[in-house]
Amino acid sequence: MSQKDIGNKIPIYKLKTTEEVMKYYDEWGEKDKYNKDMLQWNYTGPEECVETLSRYQKNKDILIFDAGCGTGLVGIKLKEIGFVNFHGVDLSQTLLESIPKNLYQKLEKTDLNNPIQIESNLYDVVMCVGTFTFGHVKARALDEFVRITKPGGLICFTINEGIYEDYGFDKKISDLKENNKWHEVEFFKSNYIASKDVNAWLGLYRVTKNV
Repeated sequence: MSQKDIGNKIPIYKLKTTEEVMKYYDEWGEKDKYNKDMLQWNYTGPEECVETLSRYQKNKDILIFDAGCGTGLVGIKLKEIGFVNFHGVDLSQTLLESIPKNLYQKLEKTDLNNPIQIESNLYDVVMCVGTFTFGHVKARALDEFVRITKPGGLICFTINEGIYEDYGFDKKISDLKENNKWHEVEFFKSNYIASKDVNAWLGLYRVTKNV
C-alpha cells in the first residue's frame, strides 16, 4: 500500500516534517482524542510488543527506555505485567502531559531524529512502538538505541511495513547484524492497526556489542 493510500486512512502518514508531526500530535492529544482513536482503531502494537518482550525478559526490576512513549500506552502494558522502572521521551509535550502520573520515573520532550542526550549502556531494554512510520523517526535512531542499551539488553520495536525498505530500515537492521551490534531474537509481521488494515514488522533484538 502506498503512502498516499495509507494517508487517506490515517492522516498522520501524510506529514513530512518534524514541525508538522509535533503540531499534529499536540492537537491530537487534546481532550484524550489520541487515546480514544487508538482504542477505536484496535491499535495492538503496545500489547504485542510487551508480550513479545516478556517471553525473554523475566527480571521485572530492569530499567526500560520508551522511545516515542506518546500517552504511555506501552508503559501501561508493562506495568500490568509487573515491570516498574520506565523512562520515556516523545516529541509532543501534550502527549507527555497526558501520561498517567507516576507511571514513568522520568519524562522528556525529545526529537528522536537527533542524537539522544543519554549516556551509553544505561538501559536494559529499549521499546519503540508506533514511532517508525511515515514522516516520523528515521532508521538512524536504531544506532542510538544500540548505544544506550547495555550489552545483552533487548531492543523491541515496530516498523510500518510501508517504510521498511523505502526508509532504509532493512539495510540498517542488516548492517547492525553484520557489524555484530545485535542479533535477531524475533521478527514477524503484525497487523497492529487492525481496523485500518495497517501492518508493521515487529522486531526484538539482543544487543551484543556497544561501541
